[in-house]
Amino acid sequence: MSRGANSFDLVRLFAALADPTRLRLLNLMNGREVCVCYFVEILKQGQPKISRHLAYLRSAGIVSARREGKWMHYRIERPEDARAVAILDAALMSLTSDREMQADLARLGKACCEPQRFVALQGAPAPVQLG
Repeated sequence: MSRGANSFDLVRLFAALADPTRLRLLNLMNGREVCVCYFVEILKQGQPKISRHLAYLRSAGIVSARREGKWMHYRIERPEDARAVAILDAALMSLTSDREMQADLARLGKACCEPQRFVALQGAPAPVQLG
């Protein structure tokens, strides 16, 4: 499939959506920004593997990142190409009825209520409790 200078790479988009881990990442980012530490804990995969998948999604033009201290936060970036948006929206919508995706979102909801637990797991010292 040829593509013009300003067109979106649909082949790369389809390749990005063809991996179960990348779909799980997109599901977790749908409508929110997520720190990489949560991806590692929820998906039970190593940080290098998660980072490779996130880099692939970024290169496909559907995820953006921002740094906050030592943490990277990721969110879905909506393409300007209407065809790409339609494909991405359809993929995200199809994930809402998948049990594994629902379970991931439930774990994210719990993780967001206990962020110190997840940060401590990433090698930071556990919070000191006084009293």
